[in-house]
Amino acid sequence: MQILINSAISNAKMNPVLSQRQALLAQRISTRHKIHMPYELKIVFCKKCKSFIAPGINSKIRLGRTSVKSIRISCNLCGHTYRKIIAQ
Repeated sequence: MQILINSAISNAKMNPVLSQRQALLAQRISTRHKIHMPYELKIVFCKKCKSFIAPGINSKIRLGRTSVKSIRISCNLCGHTYRKIIAQ
C-alpha cells in the first residue's frame, strides 16, 4: 500500500488518471484483506467523496490562525474542508 500511495503522489501532476487508479488499488487492498491503512496513508483520501487528493495538486492545505494550531485541508473535487489539530 505504501508503494502504491507514494507512486500515486509522484504521478499526480503528470498523469492524474493513473494516480487515482493506484490510490484506488491501495484502498481496495486494505479493504479486501482487512488490513488497517496507517494514518499517514489515510490522510491522502477525502473524508467526504473518498477520492485521492494529492497535497497541493487537487487540494488546498492551509494553516489555521486560531489559538488552536491546526491544518485545514480542502478537497478541490467536492469542496469539503476538514481540520487536523497539531499537538503542541
